[in-house]
Amino acid sequence: MASICCSASQFSKFSSLSVLKVSCPTFPNLTSSSFSVRCATQNDGEVKKKRLSDQSSWEAKDAEGRDYLYRLGQEADNMNIAVGQRAGVIDDLFAGNFLGKDSDIVFDYRQKVTRSFEYLQGDYYIAPFFMDKVVCHIVKNYLAHILNTKVPLILGIWGGKGQGKSFQTELIFQAMGVEPVIMSAGELESEKAGEPGRLIRDRYRTASQVVQNQGKMSCLMINDIDAGLGRFGNTQMTVNNQIVVGTLMNLADNPTRVSVGQNWRETDITHRIPIIVTGNDFSTIYAPLVRDGRMEKFYWQPNREDIVNIVYRMYEKDGISKDEVMRVVDTFPNQALDFYGALRSRTYDRSILKWIDDIGGIENFGKKILSKRKDNSLPVFIPPEQTVEALLESGYSLIKEQKLIMETKLSKEYMKNIDD
Repeated sequence: MASICCSASQFSKFSSLSVLKVSCPTFPNLTSSSFSVRCATQNDGEVKKKRLSDQSSWEAKDAEGRDYLYRLGQEADNMNIAVGQRAGVIDDLFAGNFLGKDSDIVFDYRQKVTRSFEYLQGDYYIAPFFMDKVVCHIVKNYLAHILNTKVPLILGIWGGKGQGKSFQTELIFQAMGVEPVIMSAGELESEKAGEPGRLIRDRYRTASQVVQNQGKMSCLMINDIDAGLGRFGNTQMTVNNQIVVGTLMNLADNPTRVSVGQNWRETDITHRIPIIVTGNDFSTIYAPLVRDGRMEKFYWQPNREDIVNIVYRMYEKDGISKDEVMRVVDTFPNQALDFYGALRSRTYDRSILKWIDDIGGIENFGKKILSKRKDNSLPVFIPPEQTVEALLESGYSLIKEQKLIMETKLSKEYMKNIDD
């Protein structure tokens, strides 16, 4: 097949011709009458592009020459990314088979980011004072539009370590039927500048979509916020720290206008979503964020009655009476709630070691545990019978290790120049 090529300067010479006749030396019988190349001329005019419909607005141009699809993509961030992402609806190029016919290129973005609490089985105790604070904060924010008062968007729950701040809050969510979006301090930093701030706004809008699309109450919860935003000693303040603080301050001031990068539309109004943050020391956080009006502070320090009731519900299924629980609590005073949960976990150690011996020892443990689905030959694990004496023995062991950590300080042996 003959090929025809010419430079731009040569082609410009022929641009005024209506018909370009070409003879081919390879095929002498191929005359100009049988082979011709049509060149468009300036007099021919532009070929009119066929419209989809005379009444279609999809190709309508605005004053700046941009069509409807361009403006739609600029003005709105589509939160309903699952719509249309199904095999048979979109091109098969974008729908894979590795996780079923409905998997596609946006699979990672369609994961359920809200939290439900099916794993919280059993009867747990919720401290009344704690419940009053959390419930009041959630209800006030959902009624903020009819209340003639300033309602802080953020509730900051702070207190000592291991006092059940997050767990008690999750129990309240379960009792109220709230489906929250929960974040951790580890998500407040990223190698990409601005990514954590955008993530907070995106999670906030996701909680708003839960209210709008599912008809459920929702909120945004950030655990251990001082670990991600707090200033300790000579720690460095990063750009992401500043953006996260600014994002939370902006949410508190404008809870219904939240941007994730799109242009504003008048109809883009987000539901007001209450925010709950937990931490140990809010004095390390940027002061304007925790000021009154933006954040309502709540110091949680359970009293003896709260600790006894919570621990009793924890041990109730083991047959431990309330008087025996009071004995354990009085034996180890000034301990966090997670200490009493660790007591019960420590009593399982001997039973677990005996169970390992029953399946053939540590040499065969790996093979046995990985092949359990094939032959189901594992012996039944029998939980230990809980007694006050066993709990006290575990408690003394934990106290001993706590003292060793605080008193030994092996770092002084390795770094002689360390200050006391």
